[in-house]
Amino acid sequence: MILLASNSPRRRQLIALGNWKFTVAVSDVDETQLADENPRDYVLRLAQAKALAVAEKAHPENIIIGSDTAVVDGASILGKPKDGEDAARMLNQLRGHTHQVYTAVAFYRVSDGKMLTELCITDVPMRAYSDDEISAYVQTGDPLDKAGAYAIQHPDFQPVESMRGCYASVMGLPMCHVVRVLQTLNLHPSADVPMACQNLLNYECPVSSAILRGEMPSP
Repeated sequence: MILLASNSPRRRQLIALGNWKFTVAVSDVDETQLADENPRDYVLRLAQAKALAVAEKAHPENIIIGSDTAVVDGASILGKPKDGEDAARMLNQLRGHTHQVYTAVAFYRVSDGKMLTELCITDVPMRAYSDDEISAYVQTGDPLDKAGAYAIQHPDFQPVESMRGCYASVMGLPMCHVVRVLQTLNLHPSADVPMACQNLLNYECPVSSAILRGEMPSP
């Protein structure tokens, strides 16, 4: 059984695509970036910390999945905004150009302490939305619990111009990476996860087959 160390409804929705049995335990981890810590090390450290933080709540047969997502613009890691003004600042910073989303996933097998990690980096080109669109979106409250102050899947704001990478990773859980690792741990999905993911997101993914074949390993 999977123990998902996340309170994110988006991650719960995505992990459910595999029809695995899973439960949820919320991890309480300090997400402060360390001095001189690069985005790759930051998200990998937090994903592992989140998995280990709920280990005492786990059963011996559990595989714990912890995940962390960071919006990276140049040298800046954009976390969740402090308030509406901060959200508007982030959205203004991101509009009209491409940034990266780093999502790390940690898999901790309780029975023997085995830890595996994956990292997915996705280019996200943002459209040139207007100031009025920023204001209307911020007023919905949706940006306040999102890294970078946006949800890629928001039906009205639709901040992203186009995508050529892993859409699910930008939502918080790169499912083809998850499937590939869980299969190495002898935990196989009972559903066609890539197809279910693409149907859910209404997105024809150009990278899923390569990821599942191991041709796109973690950077």
